[in-house]
Amino acid sequence: MPAMLGMSMKSVKAHPSLIPLYVCIFAGGAAVVGYMSRCALKNPDVSWDLKNNPEPWQKYENKRYQFLDPVGAKGWTTPKRMNSIWE
Repeated sequence: MPAMLGMSMKSVKAHPSLIPLYVCIFAGGAAVVGYMSRCALKNPDVSWDLKNNPEPWQKYENKRYQFLDPVGAKGWTTPKRMNSIWE
């Protein structure tokens, strides 16, 4: 059974316009794998070691879980609000 068009190196060399398609598909797949790995390893809602840490959410009991906190950053002040556009 012959290979489908674009699935062998010979046909990709004959049709070089398929190369960007393969690059985009590979980059998208790599991004999905990376994001899923990050979510599985860094998210505090996921626990891989229940024997040593049976209740991992207790670590965040007194912490504020927020992805980005620009108000708490050094040197950040909240901008003053204008009462009207003519000020």
